[in-house]
Amino acid sequence: MKIYNTLTRRKEEFVPLEAGKVKMYACGITVSGEAHIGHAFQALIYDVFRKFLEKQGYAVAYARNYTDVDDKIIARSRETGIPADRYAAAMIEKIDGVMARAEIGEPTLWLKATENIGNIIAFIRELIEKGHAYAAENGDVYFEVDTCPAYGQLSGRSIEDALDGVRVENDERKKNPYDFALWKAAKAGEICWDSPWGKGRPGWHIECSVMNRVAFGDQIDIHGGGRDLIFPHHENEIAQTESLTGKRFAKYWTHNGLIKVNGQKMSKSLGNSLLLSDLLDRYSPDALKFALLSSNYRNDVNVTDTLFSDAEAHLARFYAQIEAAERAFPFETGKEAEIDAEFDEAMSDDFNTALALSDLFGYFKEAARLTAAGDPRARRITNQIRETYSLLGLFRKAPSEYLAAYAKPDEIPADVKAVAEERFAARKNRDWAKSDELREKLKTMGYTVKDSKEGYELIRS
Repeated sequence: MKIYNTLTRRKEEFVPLEAGKVKMYACGITVSGEAHIGHAFQALIYDVFRKFLEKQGYAVAYARNYTDVDDKIIARSRETGIPADRYAAAMIEKIDGVMARAEIGEPTLWLKATENIGNIIAFIRELIEKGHAYAAENGDVYFEVDTCPAYGQLSGRSIEDALDGVRVENDERKKNPYDFALWKAAKAGEICWDSPWGKGRPGWHIECSVMNRVAFGDQIDIHGGGRDLIFPHHENEIAQTESLTGKRFAKYWTHNGLIKVNGQKMSKSLGNSLLLSDLLDRYSPDALKFALLSSNYRNDVNVTDTLFSDAEAHLARFYAQIEAAERAFPFETGKEAEIDAEFDEAMSDDFNTALALSDLFGYFKEAARLTAAGDPRARRITNQIRETYSLLGLFRKAPSEYLAAYAKPDEIPADVKAVAEERFAARKNRDWAKSDELREKLKTMGYTVKDSKEGYELIRS
């Protein structure tokens, strides 16, 4: 299988550091607020990575972290009057709950910054001893970027470029403006810990380097996160980790795209953040996954007004066709291995969920045709779909359960309506051959049509 490596900017054959085993780390959520659809997208992508690698026979150790202390959390603590540690713990509990509602799998290992303060201090101390970091008089500790000749290798930026388009604190205590904080001296009223440099707390970038090392040692196979983390977060992780160990940190760097809302970047400042809990009140977990995985994971996802409702409509048709096949052939247990092979082929090309999902339309069209023809192969197709695509979190529910909860009979998909209207026009023009042809097409789409003097009625098959 091949994986796109952000570091080399090309797809590479996947060969883990240790045969048969994969160590994978994905940067998790900073718990300053509730989970939004972008958080769900990233968590879903790496859950899919993990499950497909396991399907290929690898033993996968998959770690995610919670950043449970940083500037944003401290700011929220001040706003709410809740101590920062209690605020972070309550938010983690809420986020865990909504991710469970979304039916996104857990990693094999959860990590938290506040549970690794001693490890963070030891890591920083070693960087200072090796000449890569320095303590300022006020108790801040900075990484000295000039000591890392390869800085910029992930993002393709030079050190000078780092000053363009990224907020850099031009503090006179720094040797250079682009040096970044490893340890921040405590301000009055802030959560803090004792350290050799005085009371303080870790900087953001150091947390993931340390937690990676605690979980996996000096090197890992796959490190991932959203594309917005390439610079400066992941660039800084590479700099501080490789400066400490002298080894290549991660063999493959992977990054998912970002969420846009009607073409605009999703952000609190624009007021267009989509909370995951709100979306789950309106749509099924299947619909969210189908919509998010219908494009390549490296691409941005544009959430339009109809993205999730269209996904729900497609799934309602699919579930209805599964139900029809199961009702018609209740004792058929066979499967269609070719469907699973085509899924593996798509996913082995850099986890191409978009191609895998596009194949469903042809499979279900064939299943509908075979059901109408009384051919039990229809059930074998739907059996295989349910088994194979469960890896993406789809088709795990009983059809009756899904259709009762999410399929709304008055919401006929737009493509079905278009065919029905075309058939209605053919009937008015007495083009009976065209009318019959379109009736059969509607059957393959999961609908039968009942004509009347007033017009017609579409009935889900």
